[in-house]
Amino acid sequence: MSQLKYLTAEQKKQFETEGYLIVKHLFSEAEINEIYNTFEKIGEGVVPGFFEPELSPECTDPLKRYPRVMHPHRFNDIAKKYLLHKPVLDALEDLFEEPALAAQSMYYYKPPGARGQALHQDNFYLKVEPGNCIAAWTAIDAADEENGSLLVVPKTQEYDIVCPELSDAQESFTTHYVKPPKDQKAMPVVMDAGDVLFFNGNLIHGSYRNKTKDRFRRSFICHYANHSATHIGEYYSPLYRADGTEVQKETNPDGGPCGVEFPTLYPH
Repeated sequence: MSQLKYLTAEQKKQFETEGYLIVKHLFSEAEINEIYNTFEKIGEGVVPGFFEPELSPECTDPLKRYPRVMHPHRFNDIAKKYLLHKPVLDALEDLFEEPALAAQSMYYYKPPGARGQALHQDNFYLKVEPGNCIAAWTAIDAADEENGSLLVVPKTQEYDIVCPELSDAQESFTTHYVKPPKDQKAMPVVMDAGDVLFFNGNLIHGSYRNKTKDRFRRSFICHYANHSATHIGEYYSPLYRADGTEVQKETNPDGGPCGVEFPTLYPH
């Protein structure tokens, strides 16, 4: 194993064994505040194609008022800066054992009362080949079972990518659900603001509903591919090197375990 740039050998072993790893306080308080303030301003308006909230007083669905922001790095310099945050990229290089390429950013407001997201697998959508994607899920607010923390099914990083079933629309704002293997259960991931959860693209994961009346569960979520990958899903191009320059990979046309006729593959 090559010399690690950021993680300890124990942390790398945890990721390889369990499929996920929490790195405590990877982002400083000042950095979290900068991300928070940036997206609070974005949340006040509309960014066509990236953030399109329902602003009318009649709107009763909290996720229509505060939908997730998709690919904010494509229109906001602060989002791109933290997509390419050096400690994150160094940790990812340790996990990939090669440099990482940034593929996607998202921001979730997860307001009080918001539905969660059914269990799923990330590389079903990113289609990184050869290799895999890794997510870096940064807590902007503290996350727990009450305000809708993430759920992971440990050790499912070795589980094949499968065709999802239909989710429960009362509990999930997305339509896809991946059933965990027999005798394996989802467990909550409790995090403080500034913590980062890294997880493998095959790991089954999702989130709880936000059951609180007054607490958001904001998060900044980015996905990365290994540098040696040759293909990725069309929605995720271009990718970015650490210096911000663009990289183009071949579009992966593979329909995956559902076949090419599977309807409405929502962008993760």
